[in-house]
Amino acid sequence: MNYILFGPPGAGKGTQAKKIVEKYGIVHLSTGDMFREAKKSDEKISALMAAGQLIPDETVVEMVQKRLQKDDVKDVKKGFLLDGFPRTLNQAEALDGMLKKENIKIDAVLSIYIDNDEAVKRISGRRVCVCGASYHVLFLPPKQENVCDACGGTLVQRTDDKENVVRDRLTVYENQTKPLIDYYKKAGILVEIDGQQNEKEVFKQIETAIKAEAGKLGS
Repeated sequence: MNYILFGPPGAGKGTQAKKIVEKYGIVHLSTGDMFREAKKSDEKISALMAAGQLIPDETVVEMVQKRLQKDDVKDVKKGFLLDGFPRTLNQAEALDGMLKKENIKIDAVLSIYIDNDEAVKRISGRRVCVCGASYHVLFLPPKQENVCDACGGTLVQRTDDKENVVRDRLTVYENQTKPLIDYYKKAGILVEIDGQQNEKEVFKQIETAIKAEAGKLGS
C-alpha cells in the first residue's frame, strides 16, 4: 500500500497526510520535514524555501533515496505515503528508477486540486507564534488580533506565506509540478481529489480512492 500525495501550495496536503498515516498505519515520507530539518544547517536550502523556490532535483532525490533505504520503508507490510515528492518530471523519473531497484510499486497518486485564489486565501491568512501555536485570520483567528492565545506573544506572518511569495510558489507549481498530472494519468494511477471541500469531505474522497485501489489489488 504505497501512495504519492501532491497538489499546489495550500491544498491541505499536510493535514490529509496526517489523517492517511494515522488511519492506515503507513510510513509518512515528507520532503517538507526533510527540508525543514536540512535548512537549519544549509543556508542555500533556507534561502530557496524563503523565496518559495523548488530545491534542486539532485538534492531532493538524494534525500529521498537515503530515506527509502531505511528499515521502516523496507517493511512492505506497512507501505508508505510520499508527501511532496516528486515535484518535477525529472524527480518522477528518478523515483521510478529508485523504486524499480527496490522492487516497490506505487499503487496510486492522490492529486488534490484547488484554484489559485483559494490557495492564496488559505496561505496568506496564516499567522504563527514563536511558541509554536498557529492561527488563521479567517478560519482560526486568535481571541485578540495578532496576539497568541497560548502565551500572549505577537503573531507574525512567515515570509513564505506572504501573498507575492505564495503566487510565485503557485507559478512554480504550474510550470514544474502540474505536468506530473499527465505523467501519472498516462501511467493509469492518478486519482484526482477535490480540495475545495472542507477537510472531512476531502478525506472521504481519499478513503474512497484507497478503498477502490485496495479492491483492485484484492481482485
